[in-house]
Amino acid sequence: MMLLAVSILSTLVIGAIGLASGRDSLEKAAFDQLVSVRESRHREIERTFDEIRSAVLLDSRNSSTVDASRRFNAAFAELQGETLPPDADSVVAAYYDDTFIPQLEERTQKTSDAAAFVPDSNAQRYLQYYYTAPFTDFDEAIKLDDAEDGSAWSEAHAKYHGYFREMTLQLGYEDALMLDTKGNVVYSAYSGVDLGTNVLSGPYAGGALTTAFQNSLRANVVDAVELTDFDRYQPSLGTPTAWAVSPIGDAGEITGALAVQLPIATINDVMTGSEGWKAEGLGNTGEVYLAGPDKTMRSASRLLIEHPDRFIDQVVSAGVSPQIAERAVAVNGTILLLPVDTTAVNEALRGQTGTAIATGYDGQEALVAYEPLDIEGVQWAIVAKIDSAEAFQPVSDFTRNVLLSIAGIVLAVCLLSLLLAQVFTRPVRGLVGAVRRVAAGETGIEVDASSRDEFGDLGAAFNDMSRNLQLKADLIEAQRMENEKLLHTLMPENVARRYREGEETIAEDHQDVSVVFADLVGTDAYFASHDSAEALAAVNGLVLGFDAAAAKLGIERVRTLRDGYLASCGLLVPRVDNVRRALDFAIEMRQVVQRFNSANGTSLDVRIGVDAGTVTSGLVGRENVAYDMWGDAVNIANAVRGASASPGIYVSDRVQSRLRDAYGFEQTDSDVDGTAVWRWVAEESRA
Repeated sequence: MMLLAVSILSTLVIGAIGLASGRDSLEKAAFDQLVSVRESRHREIERTFDEIRSAVLLDSRNSSTVDASRRFNAAFAELQGETLPPDADSVVAAYYDDTFIPQLEERTQKTSDAAAFVPDSNAQRYLQYYYTAPFTDFDEAIKLDDAEDGSAWSEAHAKYHGYFREMTLQLGYEDALMLDTKGNVVYSAYSGVDLGTNVLSGPYAGGALTTAFQNSLRANVVDAVELTDFDRYQPSLGTPTAWAVSPIGDAGEITGALAVQLPIATINDVMTGSEGWKAEGLGNTGEVYLAGPDKTMRSASRLLIEHPDRFIDQVVSAGVSPQIAERAVAVNGTILLLPVDTTAVNEALRGQTGTAIATGYDGQEALVAYEPLDIEGVQWAIVAKIDSAEAFQPVSDFTRNVLLSIAGIVLAVCLLSLLLAQVFTRPVRGLVGAVRRVAAGETGIEVDASSRDEFGDLGAAFNDMSRNLQLKADLIEAQRMENEKLLHTLMPENVARRYREGEETIAEDHQDVSVVFADLVGTDAYFASHDSAEALAAVNGLVLGFDAAAAKLGIERVRTLRDGYLASCGLLVPRVDNVRRALDFAIEMRQVVQRFNSANGTSLDVRIGVDAGTVTSGLVGRENVAYDMWGDAVNIANAVRGASASPGIYVSDRVQSRLRDAYGFEQTDSDVDGTAVWRWVAEESRA
C-alpha cells in the first residue's frame, strides 16, 4: 500500500495539474457560449413582449375597437332586461354540468362544483345560452358570427367579431376579451364561460386579470398596457394564463379595457429557439428557460419536449413529487408546474447576474448562466444551462490518457506489493479462520495474541469478543429455558412442541373428556372492599389451591380468569374414571374455598358445572395465542353451572347417570337443552 500510495500520488499530482488547466479553459469557453445564448434569448423575449405590448396598445386605441366597445357596452346593458328563452337556464346549466365541469376536472384533476360557475346575471345567461352553450369546443365557438337572436349585442358581434377573431388567430392570442368600466366581460373571442362575468365580483374575480384591469383603469390614460405573470385561469380550464390589458378609448373617454391572453406557444418558441437547441450551440442537454417568483417554470422544458419518457425519472430523482412530474407529462407543459428552486433561479430573482456550476432542476450538475428579466409587470429569471458532462466532454479524452498511464504504473507496483503482502497477511489468515469458526456457530475460540504489534492487539481484541460471545450465548440459552418453562405454563407440552415447530393451526378432537367449569361467587364485592393488589393476591392463592388439587387428582387446567376456572380430565391423558375425578376435583374446589373463608373471614363460594363428552382443544389467535378448549361438553358444563344462581356443584344427566351409585344428587328445576340438571348433595356422598 505504501508503494502504491507513493506511485499513485505522484501520478495524480501531474494529472491534476493538467486536468485543472484543461477544465479551466473549457469552463471559460462553455460559460462564454452560455452567456451569449442567454443574452440572445433575453433580447428576443423582451422584443416579443414589446411587440405584444405595441399590438395591444394599437388595437385598444383604434376606432374599430373604440366603436365596438361602445356598442358592446350598450348592448350588454340592454341584455340585463332582455327576456330569456324558456329553456335558457336549463340549457346553460346542462352545459356546465355536461361540458365545462368535466373538461375542467379532467384538465385540473380536481373536483369542481358547477353551482359556483353558473351565470348569475340575466345578460350572462343570455349570452352563454346563444354563444357558449351550443359548443363543446372553443375552436368551434370562435367561428360563430351571429346567433341570429335579433339582439343589439348579436348585431355588434356580427359586425366586429370578424376583426377580433382574425386579430386573435393571427397574433396567436389564447383569447381576447373586452370589458366595460364596471368589470363586465362584454365580449370574448372564443365565447368562453367568462363571457358576461364580472372580473371584480364574479366567480373568477381576484386573479391576475382583476388586478391588471384595475391598474389599467386607474392609470386613466389610454396608452397604458398592464402585463401580468402567469396564473391559472379557470375559464381556460385552469391552464396557465398571462394577460396584457390596455384601456379602450380616445382622448375624451375611456370606455373599458382590452385584455388578451398572451400566446404561450410564442413564448416557448422564443425560449426554445423553435426547438433548435443544437443549432445555437446548446448540444444535447442545453436549454434556456424562464422562472417566476414562485420558482416554477414560465416556459417549456427541453427534457419534457424531447424525452418525456426520461423526464419523470430524472425530475423525481431531483426531488420533484411524482404527481407533479406525471402531471407535466400529461398536460405536456411545465409552466406554473415544474419547480426550479435552483441556485441560478434564486440568484436571478434576487437581481443578480452571473454564472456557476450548480445542480439543475433535473438533478444533473450543469453550467448555468442567469440574470433577471427586465419586463415591466413581471418579475422573472432567465437561465441558460448545459450539463457539465456534455460541456466538459473534451476533458474525458485527456482524463483517459492520464488514467491509462496511472493504470500502467499501478499494475507494476501491484505485482511487487503482492509479494510483500504475503509477509504481512500471514497472521491475518489465522484470524480469518477463527472468525469463520465463530460465524459457523462455535464458541470459546481463541487465537494467538503473543506478538507485540498491531496483529497481537487485534488477536487480543478478538479473544475478548469471543469470550463475550460465549457469555451472551449462555445468557441466551438460560433465557430460552425460562421461555420454555413459561410456555409450558400456558399450554401442554405436546401443544407447545407443535407451536415451536411452526404449526399455525393446532387443534385436536377428544371423545371422552370430563369438563369442570367453575366461577367464584362474591369476588366483585370482595374486590370492591379490598385493595386491588391485596384482592388479586387472595384470588391467586385460591387458584394455587385449585392447581394443587388438580395436580393431585390428575386434572388438567385449561385456563383461569379472575373469577373463573376451566379444567378437564382425560384430555391429555385418557382416564377411564375421568368423570369421578372431575367430580372429586369440584368437591375439593369447594373445600379450598371454605378453607380460605375460614382463614380470611370471607364469604366467597363457588358455582361449578360438570359434564362429560366430546371436546376440541387447541391454540386460538395469531399474534397473541391462547390455549383453549371448546365443544359440546364445555358448553353443557357452562350451561349447567349457570342453571342456578346459588353456589354448588351442578352436573348433567350424563355425569349423574355414571356416578349416581357413588354420590348423592338431587334434581333441580332447571334443564339444559331438554335434559335435567342435578345438584351434588354433600350429605349423600359416597359411602
